[in-house]
Parts: sequence; C-alpha cells; structure tokens
Amino acid sequence: MSSTERKTQFRFPGFKILDRYILGKFLSTYFFAIAMIIVVVVLFDYVEKIDDFTELHAPLSAIIFDYYLNFIPFFINQFSGLFTFIACIFFTSKMAYQTEIVAMLSGGMSFRRLMWPYFLGALIIGSLSLTLNLWLIPLSQRHIVAFESEYIKRRRNTQFDRHIYRQIEPGTFAYIRGYHDNSKQASFFSLEHYDSGTMTHSLEASDVKFDPESKRWTAPRYTMRQFDSLGTETFAQYRNLDTLINLEVTELGRVNELIQTMNISQLNDFLDQQRAKGSDSINIIEVEKHARYAYPLSTFILTLIGVSLSSRKVRGGTGLHIGIGTALCFSYILFNRFFEEFAKSGTLPPGLAVWLPNLIYLVIAVYLYRKAPK
Repeated sequence: MSSTERKTQFRFPGFKILDRYILGKFLSTYFFAIAMIIVVVVLFDYVEKIDDFTELHAPLSAIIFDYYLNFIPFFINQFSGLFTFIACIFFTSKMAYQTEIVAMLSGGMSFRRLMWPYFLGALIIGSLSLTLNLWLIPLSQRHIVAFESEYIKRRRNTQFDRHIYRQIEPGTFAYIRGYHDNSKQASFFSLEHYDSGTMTHSLEASDVKFDPESKRWTAPRYTMRQFDSLGTETFAQYRNLDTLINLEVTELGRVNELIQTMNISQLNDFLDQQRAKGSDSINIIEVEKHARYAYPLSTFILTLIGVSLSSRKVRGGTGLHIGIGTALCFSYILFNRFFEEFAKSGTLPPGLAVWLPNLIYLVIAVYLYRKAPK
C-alpha cells in the first residue's frame, strides 16, 4: 500500500468493531445517566407542585402531556454537557483502569484515531442539543408557560412585570403598570416622548384596555402633558382614548421568558425589530441567540477534555477522574453564567462573552490532549 493510500485511510477511518464498541458505550452511558437524572428531577418537581395540581384541579392528561412531556426536552438540554462529560470520563477511565486503552495504543492505534468514535458520539449529542435549542425547546416552553399560568399559583399572572417599560421607537417610550393578560387591561398607561434626553410631551390614562389584533389602546379618559424649553408644564384632559402604537402583545412579557419561547427564526426577527426600536434589551436577546449555538458546540470540547483526562491509568482510578472532570465541567458552567451576566449588563460584547468560555476550555482541551498517552 502506498503512503498516499495510508494517509487517506487514516483520514477517513472505517467504522470498525472497536469503534462500535466505544460509540455504543459512550451513547448508552450518556442516555442512561440522562434518563436517571430526568426521573429524579421529575419526581422532585411533582412533589413540589402536587399541592398546586390538586388545588387548581389540573387534569392528569395535562400534567403528563402539556407539562412533563414538554418539561423533559428542556432538562435534557440543560444537563447534556455535564452528562456528556461524565459519560465520557466514566467509561474511558474504566477502560484505562482495565488497560484496554494501553492495549489499543500498543497495537498501533494512534490516540487521534481513538478519538474518532468519541467525536462521532459528540456529533450525535451536539446535533440533538442544537435541534432542541433552535426549534423544539422554544415550542415546548410555550406549552409549559401556558400550563403554569393556569395551574401553578405562583406563576399565575406573573409572566408580566408589575411595571413594564418599553422603547417603541427612538425617543418614544411606553410605560404600562398592572397589565393582566386574561383581561387585556392595565391599571395605568403612559406614552412618553423625549428629545435629547428631555421629555417634551406625554399621554397618560388609567384603566386602559388593549386589543392584541389592532394593537390599539382604549380608555374612557386620558391626559395630555406638554413641556416647553423652560420646563413649564401644561396639560389638558380628554375623553375616549383610542391610540395605535408600535408594540406587539408579546413584547409586554418579561424579555428573558419571552425569548425562550421563540425558535431561532422568530428570535432573529425579534432581534431586528428591537434594534430598529433602539430597545435596551438587545444584549439579552443576543446572548440568547449566541448561547443556542455555543452550548451544543461545547460538546466536542468537553468530549476532548474528558477523553484526554481519563485515558491515563492513575492510582485514584475512576473516582479521581470523575472528581477532576466534574470540577472542570462545573467551572465551565460557572464561567458561562458569569460571562453571560457581563454581556447582559453591556460590560462585554454578547458574542465575545458567550463564546469566551468555549475558547478558554478549548485551550485546556488542547493542552490535555497533548499530555494524553500516545
């Protein structure tokens, strides 16, 4: 066989019995661990909410199909990175302890070739996580929010802040107090106009009703206030308010909860819409957008760290590997949350803040890979 043929064979390895063995162990350990934690989480959640289910007469079919069936994809994705890491470390360190990896490397297999079935498994898990993030979880979150609004007491009428302040176009802000989705009514509504940071005029009304289809606000009475350059205020009262503003009913919800119910297409459209309005929520939306891609791609980085860390036989055995690996994984999650808060506050650009943990741990992964037994 020529050297060119050998290189081609190395770059595109066939799927052999050993690959199936490693891939099968990887995926079976991952899905078993995920299944176990989901059972535990569902049981604890049910015990916590059983009083609400009983008091508010939640149907069993709604609990199972509207709530927990949609609850599970969210938690699979939440724990996916952690259990990819744990699964990888658990069975790899077991193989190292039984000297299986030493036998593979002694038999002529390179460490890079050994990584092939691991990365194939990471591709399957990462693709599942990406699909959940972009499309399925936003859909399931809508069902969860609807269920909780009806059958969970502390969540009823809490999807809207007491005080809602939204920029609807540059220099124009809407303030809404005490909005209730069931009645589509707010106790107070104000439309404020600013020029160079100074309010020029405003419209105020009480007991305002909102029509989601026409986007019109109506009230029996309203007040118009005018402010001149000297700060002098004049006002006049009128009857029968009927005004149209550029504000969707979905924008009245809490931004963090609202964007979690949007698939990636809706999220991109919403981001463009808020940019046009000069909204102060742009950083929060961009963090959510970047996180939906960054988190699934971290599966490859965590897999590389896991294999490199646990492929060497050490005196502490599997327990030592799992301890070090879990500490690394939790520190990764901590860094993610830490940098996301910096991005939301505007301290760091959202794209940089979300991807920075991946870059840091990629460096760690490359270092551990170079130190792994060859």
